[in-house]
Amino acid sequence: MAKISVIIPVYNREKTIKRAIDSVIGQLDENTELVIVNDGSTDKTEEIIKEQVEECGKDISYYKKENEGVASARNFGIEHSKGEYIIFVDSDDYVSPNLIKTLNIYLDKDIDIIKYKATHVDSNGQAIRRIDGPVFDNINGEKAFKELAFSDILMDSPCLYAFKKELFTKNSLFFKKGTYHEDFGLIPLILIIAKSVVSINFYGYNYVQTDESITRNDDYQKTTKRMQDCLLHYDNMLQFIEQFNVIEAREDLKTYYTNAVLLKLKLLNKKDRKQYIKEIKNRKMISNIKPKNIKQLIKKVILSININWYLLLIG
Repeated sequence: MAKISVIIPVYNREKTIKRAIDSVIGQLDENTELVIVNDGSTDKTEEIIKEQVEECGKDISYYKKENEGVASARNFGIEHSKGEYIIFVDSDDYVSPNLIKTLNIYLDKDIDIIKYKATHVDSNGQAIRRIDGPVFDNINGEKAFKELAFSDILMDSPCLYAFKKELFTKNSLFFKKGTYHEDFGLIPLILIIAKSVVSINFYGYNYVQTDESITRNDDYQKTTKRMQDCLLHYDNMLQFIEQFNVIEAREDLKTYYTNAVLLKLKLLNKKDRKQYIKEIKNRKMISNIKPKNIKQLIKKVILSININWYLLLIG
């Protein structure tokens, strides 16, 4: 059985899929497999993938399925992977040389999750900036969440971890199909249930930033759907806390999700914001904010009085 399964979900990425696959192929060995899930591409993506698979001759599994979104494609990859560990690579991006070799040091120690770091690069591979974050040795998942939640801006990204596959399969935790922010809805929960987590000072992933990749939101219906989905993920998190008896990170987990939902309010028009403020108040989400200093206490007081004032305060 493979030690590591590298999962690449892809949809209509004929310009970038070869680079993503090439970054992995050079690191494949007898303990590593590549799983490519084509989520119903309609461009030349499949043709390019098949050419690479034929040329490589290494352990590559290629699947094509109907288009259902990245959450479905990732879940499919998890279900069809053979490795004890899984890592994800988005088809726009690529991994750094020696990622697998570096991870193997920790996988041999039976660690549940290994977190590594990312670099934002341009389309020519030139570094734009490195994304820093905490580095720590073996701690449990609840402690790891508390370390990462408010100091690592990419904590939610599934592409910055090597996960034991059983964290997903044995606990029936998967990406929520048909939702936005599916990473936000799942990765903190997977982190929480891990028995052992390390965060290493290795820049193993390259996020490619182009004019097309910078998030744009011209469709207001998508904006409201994102807000709905954030609330859905919040509700699922509350169920998760009870199901898995989360204790140490319970309050920080609630705070983390609440802050994310509040930030989404800034993107709504006056009418919709009013509606979703009611949703937030009905859930009594403001009580999740736990001030840790005077500045945070002042913000909490303003938030309790008027959410719109709070949104003005945080810009």
